[in-house]
Amino acid sequence: MQRILGCCFIMLAASCWAFIGPFGHYAMNHGVSAVEMAFWRTAFGGGAFLLHAFSKGVLSAPQKDALMFSLYGMLSIASLFVVYFVAIQEAGIGLAAILMYTAPAWVALFSRLFFKERLTRAKMLALLFAVAGAALASASGGGLPQGASALGIFCGLLSGLLYSTSYIFCGHYLRLYQPATLYAWALPVACLCLLPFTNFSPNPPLVWLSLAGSGLVCTYAAYWAYCQGLRRISPTLGSIIATLEPVLAALTAWLIWKQAFSLAGTAGAALVLTAVLMTIVIKEPAPKGSSRPKEGSVR
Repeated sequence: MQRILGCCFIMLAASCWAFIGPFGHYAMNHGVSAVEMAFWRTAFGGGAFLLHAFSKGVLSAPQKDALMFSLYGMLSIASLFVVYFVAIQEAGIGLAAILMYTAPAWVALFSRLFFKERLTRAKMLALLFAVAGAALASASGGGLPQGASALGIFCGLLSGLLYSTSYIFCGHYLRLYQPATLYAWALPVACLCLLPFTNFSPNPPLVWLSLAGSGLVCTYAAYWAYCQGLRRISPTLGSIIATLEPVLAALTAWLIWKQAFSLAGTAGAALVLTAVLMTIVIKEPAPKGSSRPKEGSVR
């Protein structure tokens, strides 16, 4: 039951992340830069996590772990948010999602190297289906008329590498801490790191709604659900299920901008859904020595 619940949480997170492209596309089309977009995403999301952690009494952490959370916010989250918005701007929503979802391959490699996680044939097949399906579905739901720039391709690939570190980092620390504790430290630090590089623009109400949505829906709600999932399933399986995001992003792009969801996109969505179903039925032993902290507890 915990396994199925974990899969559902990751799918909920993917649904929230699917709106990153639409929120970012709308705001950047109205003059918001990629760095400012990332700043407000960390500001709104970090503020929500701070309130959550304070209300539950889980804000404190030992100095060593607080430093690790801060480094994670500075080196991974801040960088990821900026390069992904640049990829959306320079390569389009579809290609940006394809390139970011090279992450499952990095997660599988890092899980093998650092956690000695066994890569079974079933996991490898699910991984192949997920990556191939994400590529097909994303390619059908975005892109720029003039094509992708070299900067956009580079940032898309870099976003995949940075995104993969979230699974590895959280897969370890979520055995000890609540999600609110981790992100109440990481996101505000990321926000402060971005502040010196942010040029603020006057924004109309609908742009502010997009900025707030990127922080509250695509960050606070998404990361909370994602962490709940990673506390119940392995990083590799979590990363595979999260490839639902580009499928949903492509569908959202079609609904909002009437972009055609082609036969290739439909085939890609079917491959991703097949991979998700495979991850639910793959038998996986529980990690040795793992524990599930209750809400409000910190070790």
